[in-house]
Formats: sequence, C-alpha cells, structure tokens
Amino acid sequence: MSDARRPRDGMTLAVFLAGDSNYHHLGWRHPDAAVDAGSNLERWIEFARIAEAGKLDMLFIADQIAIVGGDNLAAIQNNSKVNRLDPLALIAALAPLTRHIGLAATCATSYTEPYSVARMFASLDHISGGRAAWNCVTGGQKEEAQNFSMERHAAHADRYARANEFADVVMGLWESFEADALLYDKIGGRFFDPAKIHALNHKGEHFAVRGPLNVSRAPQGRPIVIQAGGSDATVEMGSRIADVVFTAQAAFEGARDFRDQVRQAAVARGRAADSVKVMPGLSVYVAATRAEAQAKFDALHAMVEVADAIAGLGRLIEVDLSGYDPDAPMPDLEGNDLRMSGPGTFVRIGREKNLTLAQVAIQAKAAKNHCLVVGDVGDVADLMEHWHCNGAADGFNLLPAIVPGSLRDFCEMVVPELQRRGLYQQDYAPGTLRDKLGLPYPGAAPARAAAQ
Repeated sequence: MSDARRPRDGMTLAVFLAGDSNYHHLGWRHPDAAVDAGSNLERWIEFARIAEAGKLDMLFIADQIAIVGGDNLAAIQNNSKVNRLDPLALIAALAPLTRHIGLAATCATSYTEPYSVARMFASLDHISGGRAAWNCVTGGQKEEAQNFSMERHAAHADRYARANEFADVVMGLWESFEADALLYDKIGGRFFDPAKIHALNHKGEHFAVRGPLNVSRAPQGRPIVIQAGGSDATVEMGSRIADVVFTAQAAFEGARDFRDQVRQAAVARGRAADSVKVMPGLSVYVAATRAEAQAKFDALHAMVEVADAIAGLGRLIEVDLSGYDPDAPMPDLEGNDLRMSGPGTFVRIGREKNLTLAQVAIQAKAAKNHCLVVGDVGDVADLMEHWHCNGAADGFNLLPAIVPGSLRDFCEMVVPELQRRGLYQQDYAPGTLRDKLGLPYPGAAPARAAAQ
C-alpha cells in the first residue's frame, strides 16, 4: 500500500443514521418507515447494504448517551430517539457484513477516556480492514452530564480544551506501533521489535497517559477523524486534527464561507487545504416529479404540531422558547455553553427565508439547521452540483427522512444522475477508507506481515 494520496474525483457522500434512523422527527410514523432499528441489527444490515450498493463512502452512526428531555418523558413520547444501539457495537457487527463502505461512529470526549477510545477505534479499524472513523465531539446535552455524575455539562471552552487534549492523546497512542513493529519471527523467537513500540508519556491538564497502546498500528495509519459542528472552536479543532468536518449549513453562502474558513485554518497550521473534507448535512425529499416530492414532504409535516415543534427546537438548542410569539419573526437568540453555533444558525434560517418562529421550528423537524431540498432528481442534483463545484461542499452528509425509503430513493435515483454528470464515483476505489477518500496517510502504512 502506497503512502501517497490517491486523488479523489468528485464529491464525497455519507449517510447519517441514529436510533431508529428516521431523520424527520416524526418519520417513524410514516407507514413505510422502519421503527425498530434501535433494537434490531437486521435493520442496520439492510441500511448498510442499500448504502453500499449506492456506493456511498460512509455510514455515519450518530449518538447521544442519554434520553434528551428525559426529565419529562410524557412530553417527548413521540420521540423515537429514546432507543439507540451503541454505535461502536454496531460498527463491529456491520464490519464483516460489508466490504467497502466506511463505518463512522460518534464517541464524546466528555464522558470517556482517551486510552479507551484509541483502543476501540484502532481495534475497529483492524476488524473492518481499514474502514473505521471516529466522530470526535464533546457532547452537548445536560442529560448526558447527569448520566456521568455531573449536574450539568461543562462550559463550552472547557469542553473544547479537554477535547483538544483528548484528541492529541488518542492520536499519540495510535502512533505507539511503527508500521513494521510486529515481526512474527517464530524461528528467532521475536514477536515484535521493542525499538519500534513507543510509550506516549503524556502529562497534561486533563490527562496523564503513559502508553503504549496495546493494539498495533491501524490499517489506515490511524482511523479517519471527524469533527462535527459549526462554531469557531470546531473550526480551530477541526483544522488541526480532522480529516472530515461535518457541519450544519442551510444556505450556500454560509456553507462556502465556512468551508473557506476551515481550509484557511488548515493551511495556517501547515496542512494542505484539501486535507480536510467539509461535508454539510443535506435532507433530500426526491421523487420522479416535483409534485410527488412535495407530497412526500407535506405528508410528514402534516403530523407536526406547532407547540411540540417549538418545544423540540428549544430542547435542541438549549433555549427556553415558551415566552416567544410563535407567529412573530424568528427572534434573536444567542449561543450558549451547550449549543454555541446552533441558535444563531436557526436565526439565520428564519431571517433569510422570512419565517416565523413556528415555521422555523416546523422546518427543524425535517432538517434541523441543515440544507433542505424538495424536488425531482434534477433539482437535487443541481443543488448538489452547485454547492460542490462552487466551493461550498466537498461532499454531503445525507439525512434520510424515513428509512429505508428515503435512503433507497437517493441511492437509486440521485446517485445515478450524479454519476452521469461525472460528479460521483462509478465504483469504490481499492484500499482503506483513507484511500477511498483520497486523504493522506499519517506516516507509513502498516506492513502486512504474515505469520510464519
């Protein structure tokens, strides 16, 4: 395997799944929606196979380690995200049942230890043959803190200070083994070369970790690192450590500016501008005609109640919206320690589209603060082509409203059109996920020594 980057033509595509995997808040109520993926591995196998048949680059499993709003279960009884399988367990289960698609999972830095994360993802990279990716986030809900012996989440700046050191330790541990450290020398009695395994000896503000990691160098050199968010702290951290940045950007101009900001920050750190792929979220409602696509969208939105939508938006951005007029223009909202960039994003959506608070909240049920497109195949492909070819996105993180239907629609209808336009791969490239994405290796790739 070469250490040189293999250039990737066209955009990169991932699919975002979590819990029951229906992204629309009430998608689980659709007659064709799967509702049991929070407990049913067979559903995930089906989703992974649809995505892999569509040549998608990554299956991205999001996570929250709490029931958000769990202090009043009656108020959230229509929320299907109360039931989630652990994403790391899912990756391990899906790895032998897939061949090409990358397998990404969220693991929050606020509620675990770097040695554990380094060991888990290095192991998953070996198990999957070099297809593992870690979505490195701090976590952002008070309910998560309360599940880990804390009354509330740490302040935003404190979380990111810990997260940056956490990521440094993880990546340092992934360098414990040199590529050819394992000898498997039965005749000479040397299983490994002691000169090629290194202790980390990290001592910092938050962590003291000796190392070395007791998992050999990963097939990708290190698993792909993903950073998700839209705040300045995300840009700072992502430009330093991330291979991929997932972000919520509802409009083209904001997405282009954010991508420019990430790339400029990466260059300032001595990295190549294209060593970080910026992938906004994209919610797609597609059908053979615009009218049919709109009907799909309307059928889901007809189930949304305004009061429930506003309460849900408040929980999402950690802002009490109960005192605002639902029919007034979207109010000014400031970021907070739990959600620094989210409130402002929803304010921009409201101002740019001249929407009321109620309208913003209802739209959030479909796409939160991500880009939303409703239309025929050409409409969807046009938007994606415009964003990709004009500097707003290296690719997209797809948010299927209902599964498997919305995922299958995209893979069977939109992917062929993107391929026809020369915007997307006809087939998977060989090698690891890092190879497939055209990203550089962090040093030498591991030797493939065979036992004698």
